Amino acid sequence: MTKVTIYHNPRCSKSRETLALLEQQGCDITVVEYLENPPSAAEIHEILAKLQLSARELIRTKEDEYQALGLSDPTLSEETLIKAMVNTPKLIERPIVLANQQAAIGRPLENVLNIL
Repeated sequence: MTKVTIYHNPRCSKSRETLALLEQQGCDITVVEYLENPPSAAEIHEILAKLQLSARELIRTKEDEYQALGLSDPTLSEETLIKAMVNTPKLIERPIVLANQQAAIGRPLENVLNIL
């Protein structure tokens, strides 16, 4: 049985679909409702490394907070963007699944199958 962690928002349809897929696959699932229990900066660094993405690529740019916090500024550092995600977890793209020392964003859903 594959052990997985999902950074989940129960109000998000893609997140719910991803969780259902993991359940169908018979995974041993740890659910982290990241809006209630946001990841630390260190955890975000680890996730980014596994995803092979920059912090900017993990931020949801259509959230009101993105503009309100001035995060579109291309000169902002990785650390500044990560701090913004820690302080405002709504900015983190979802869902994120960790399995087998890898990570995937469940958009599209099939991305998750590649790491199980």
